[in-house]
Amino acid sequence: MRKQTNKIQMDDKYRICLGSFLSQEERELLSSFRVSRQEDGKIVLDPFVEIPAREHWIYKNPEALASLERGIEDAKNGRIVDVDIDFSQFLNEKD
Repeated sequence: MRKQTNKIQMDDKYRICLGSFLSQEERELLSSFRVSRQEDGKIVLDPFVEIPAREHWIYKNPEALASLERGIEDAKNGRIVDVDIDFSQFLNEKD
């Protein structure tokens, strides 16, 4: 990531807008920032990408995460097989 320095003005409610400072991808990906102040007074924004609670389980299950990552890599490299199986029985109607 390139180092970028811009001057950003606060509005009358002491807010700043980062929209022009962030790329389109960052605006779509990032959900929040952790704000901290260093001893020298510098304010640091640490960007966050938040994961919905119902999807968080995969990161707590190393086997499942490794399997998912292998599957994604296989799909990227064209290593996929078309199967004629009806998986509708496994769908949760609430989703």
